[in-house]
Amino acid sequence: MSRAFDASVVGAGPNGLAAAVVLARAGLRVQVLERAATIGGGTRTAELTLPGFRHDICSAVHPMAMASGFFRRWGLEQRVEMIVPEVSYAHPVDGGTAGVAYRDLDRTVEGLGVDGATWRRMFGRLVELEDEISQFTLSPILQVPRHPGAVVEFGLRILAQGGPWWDAGLETREARALLAGVMAHAIRPMPSLSASAAGLTLAVHGHGRGWALPRGGSQSIADALAADLVAHGGVIETDSEVTDLGQLDADVALLDVTPRQLISIAGDRLPAGYRRRLERFRYGGGASKVDFALSGPVPWSVQELAASPTVHLGGDRADVARAEHDVARGRHSDDPFVLVVQPSVVDDTRAPAGQHSLWAYAHVPSGSTRDMTEVITAQIERFAPGFRELVLASHSFSADELEEHDPNYIGGDIASGAPSLTQLVARPVLSTDPWRTPAKGVYLASSSVPPGPSVHGMGGAYAARSALRHEFGITTLPALGPDRKATA
Repeated sequence: MSRAFDASVVGAGPNGLAAAVVLARAGLRVQVLERAATIGGGTRTAELTLPGFRHDICSAVHPMAMASGFFRRWGLEQRVEMIVPEVSYAHPVDGGTAGVAYRDLDRTVEGLGVDGATWRRMFGRLVELEDEISQFTLSPILQVPRHPGAVVEFGLRILAQGGPWWDAGLETREARALLAGVMAHAIRPMPSLSASAAGLTLAVHGHGRGWALPRGGSQSIADALAADLVAHGGVIETDSEVTDLGQLDADVALLDVTPRQLISIAGDRLPAGYRRRLERFRYGGGASKVDFALSGPVPWSVQELAASPTVHLGGDRADVARAEHDVARGRHSDDPFVLVVQPSVVDDTRAPAGQHSLWAYAHVPSGSTRDMTEVITAQIERFAPGFRELVLASHSFSADELEEHDPNYIGGDIASGAPSLTQLVARPVLSTDPWRTPAKGVYLASSSVPPGPSVHGMGGAYAARSALRHEFGITTLPALGPDRKATA
């Protein structure tokens, strides 16, 4: 029976769109089906509060997009204006001081005082090896690393910060908090090797290619991917929920979903043993998100925070670790870690003139239904007295509502699967080709496969590469760079 398409991609998040672009660039007829009314998945942007205030619904800052081999080959910075701020992230502590991670390593070292030399020893060589480290962290874990020396150096730093000895070497609250805040992105108990690996990766990019924000919002990335796909013959259909593979008009399917949805959609096409392995896949802690429309800039107690698009809140290292342990045990912390992004300090398209948009989430137990607006407001007010008076409007997603908005966020897990050490190796199963399922022509192309969470498109690109090889006999990746056809 003749099919209208060579391949169908389910889900128009960054991984689904990346997979579709690779397939279309290889000359295949590609269809993308998205259940929501708009494309983007974790890269959607919308006016959630008031007209003129543009808020990123999930991801907001993109160090991994800048490091991604797929996006670099595709020419992300030629297609989307990526704003790279001077300050990558900052972390205030009580008492009116803060640790500040500038993109400039020397400036960071100077600002950390007595801990500056230790910070340089920790990151100086790793920043020089940023591309080699990216190649390792964004590759299949079972693949032999191309740069084993860089992997060894990176691994030693992970060990140094991944156990109970993690305070050794850093003397000040500011430096310890600065490192704890970036590790907390993993939503994992701390200290742990998985949190250490995630945090050090992000910190290296903070001093390397930077923590970039797309001008106009994260939607800009999704829109650019979609434009390239359509320019090469692809078709995108929104408001099209797929609940069974029989709905697809193609023999090859790439699914930007988690293992839970894969089981539901593929059904008996998956062997029982493989389904059982997928059922053992574990989801992590959740995020409860609040967006604010502000009448003016946040009145931070520490002046340097006014220039930092990303600010980590939650006190010193011990406070952050305690909050993350609470989440891991299924409890709401009384003093949660809060991640704040104030994009309008570098991007004037995010709010009306003189006003600001602010994006924030707190870590909460999986499936939490609690509205964290007041808790997040109080945490910001703690380090920015007077913040409350600036709020014109707010919009909140509980962890439970985040899953309702995007089924890939099981229980509010924005990583689509706990990034534990085990599940970074077996994601979702231990395999040299984890994107390819035992069901003929069915591939998993989401953050639930290597290299895991974040906006880098690599999970989709790897799935597309596997499908090209096994289903179409194409062993050479197509050219991905910008061309007249894609940018016209």
